[in-house]
Amino acid sequence: MQAKTPAGRPEFEPNSESSSDPFDFDGDADGDIGPGATEGIRLNKFLAQNGITSRRGADQLITKGHVTVGGKLVTELGRRVDPAKEKVEVDGVVLRPMGERLAYYLLNKPTGVVCTNDPREARPRAVDLITDKRKGRIYTVGRLDEDTEGLVILTNDGEFANRISHPRYGVKKTYWVDVRGRVPDDAIELMQKGVRLSDGWGSFERVKVMKRHGERSILLVTLSEGKNREVRRVFAALDLAVRTLRRVEIGPLHDRRLKTGQWRTLTRAEVGELLGATKPGASGVVRPRKRTSKSSYSSRRPWSSRSPRRAGDERRAFQGERRPFQRGPSRGGRAGRREKRG
Repeated sequence: MQAKTPAGRPEFEPNSESSSDPFDFDGDADGDIGPGATEGIRLNKFLAQNGITSRRGADQLITKGHVTVGGKLVTELGRRVDPAKEKVEVDGVVLRPMGERLAYYLLNKPTGVVCTNDPREARPRAVDLITDKRKGRIYTVGRLDEDTEGLVILTNDGEFANRISHPRYGVKKTYWVDVRGRVPDDAIELMQKGVRLSDGWGSFERVKVMKRHGERSILLVTLSEGKNREVRRVFAALDLAVRTLRRVEIGPLHDRRLKTGQWRTLTRAEVGELLGATKPGASGVVRPRKRTSKSSYSSRRPWSSRSPRRAGDERRAFQGERRPFQRGPSRGGRAGRREKRG
């Protein structure tokens, strides 16, 4: 009699062909589906391989709309995917093929290089500067524009990239800015208070003056929630011309010995420090609480201790002052005068 596992499934021999796939409990190997089967593996099986849940639980995630393939929502069961060519996500978390090596690189990007994976891009790409043959499909964590140089992280770990680049986690980035002319004190104050941009307010969490004289100023500015090209736009709004912009720090990560155009792999300790800096509140930014009231206006003006008058207050006040109906001479109008004469 064949032995069974605690779950009641038959226990296969170690050298048996059926045991080549430990997740294939129902015996439907991908190569034996029959004529007309497409390449790849079943989506629920791929989720189970990544440790998300069991196959039955994966079917429930698929039908409830938690899984996307190639950016498109998938709700039908039996879908097959090729993890090497298609990006599979569960609630925004990118899954990687089993056995894929996680890679983390630090690049000192020179100017003239763009942060994109588009194969049609004619300009030099940051991913092409990583010459490691084992890098696989990597992408930049965040972006630096073509005219900006400095540190860029490249990886194939989607969850790591999301936690480093998403503004919700507040990972600080520090930039070395070479400005033409002398930066006045009031401009530095405005940089920290906030400057109005086309898509909102832009400001720096920290501004440090390294050098300042009549022809040149060098500043270190720190961002925690950066918008697109925010550093250049803030300086342009203050009529300050930026000569050179270089990112020198990403969270706790910095490397002055890494020359422009060179790259290296991140150590396990550096990856851990970066993830530690992404914990909520690690950036020290105090975020405003969500307004609990359903109304769209504030309950009190900041310059007055009285509550603002709402629509309909005048009507309620008038109704509150109205006296009840009275009989006799105390009434006003013609009825009261006639009663007085009588």
